[in-house]
Amino acid sequence: MTPPPSDRPFWLPDAHADRRPLLLARNRIKSALRAWFDAQGSVEVDPAGLQVSPGNETHLHAFATTARDGAGGARTLYLNTSPEFAMKKLLAAGETRIHAFAPVWRNRERGALHAPEFTMLEWYRAGAPYETLMDDCAQMLQLATRAAGSDSLRWRGATCDPFAAPERVSVADAFARFADMDLMATIRSDGSTDRDALAAQATATGLRVTDDDTWSDILSKVLVARVEPHLGHGRATILDRYPVAEAALARPAPDDPRVAERFELYACGVELANGFGELTDPVEQRRRFAADMDAKERLYGERYPLDEDFLSALSLMTPASGIALGFDRLVTLATGAPGVEAVMWVAPG
Repeated sequence: MTPPPSDRPFWLPDAHADRRPLLLARNRIKSALRAWFDAQGSVEVDPAGLQVSPGNETHLHAFATTARDGAGGARTLYLNTSPEFAMKKLLAAGETRIHAFAPVWRNRERGALHAPEFTMLEWYRAGAPYETLMDDCAQMLQLATRAAGSDSLRWRGATCDPFAAPERVSVADAFARFADMDLMATIRSDGSTDRDALAAQATATGLRVTDDDTWSDILSKVLVARVEPHLGHGRATILDRYPVAEAALARPAPDDPRVAERFELYACGVELANGFGELTDPVEQRRRFAADMDAKERLYGERYPLDEDFLSALSLMTPASGIALGFDRLVTLATGAPGVEAVMWVAPG
């Protein structure tokens, strides 16, 4: 089913003929997931792409544009990096189960698993524990694989059985297992972090750590180099209980304030989804956003505005769980395609 990679323009008839089976599989997968959401009583919504803030994560980069009105006024708007703020406003408005196949845009990203514009499948469940999303993810993997006419997820020689129960492992346990590191020893009781302690451990494993690497930078290096390559082989992995310092939009775990109700879904070593027990404290959310934007300004020389309506809406939002899944990545693994742009009807320019 998988055509060989090609740099031919997608609109050439022979190139399109090669890609068409993958594109039709994409449509079948979307239809299967839509039917599943409908059966769950979830309402599909269409968040707007242009927002006053694209999101406030340190390492995500947005596309900006100037919006002009008929009276000559102008203001900066952003193509969103996630529909999250818009969808949480709908939860504040009273919706309880919603989902979206939302176009999103991220600058500085392009590769086999990245595109500057892609489709985010995002859904929220009011009143549900975040573990419910883990069950949802298992269903998504199975539905996508069946709709693609396959029996496994595949990526660059790696395979994953979507019908096997996912493994659930904490970030701390994954660090101990795959990197021989004691992550929790570098996190204080209030959730703050010890950069030098993590740097010493990472250096001992052979990773290069620079003087300007923060605790977060070092954590990311260990994840990418030592942990992620081992995840999702044979069966999916749910990497759970991220340090609270790495979970800006998630609430702390009730049994340990050092970690948060955040997990990521992996298959074939590829991250597919990022789920949260949602933070609804506007004061704490503002503090975390400000810290992330301070870090962004230090690292990249820019910062994005806060969405004040979103922060106001948080106080009206009931407890909920939410998750974002890279739809193009899921289709890529379900079909065995060579990369995400092979499963996009029209690839970004």
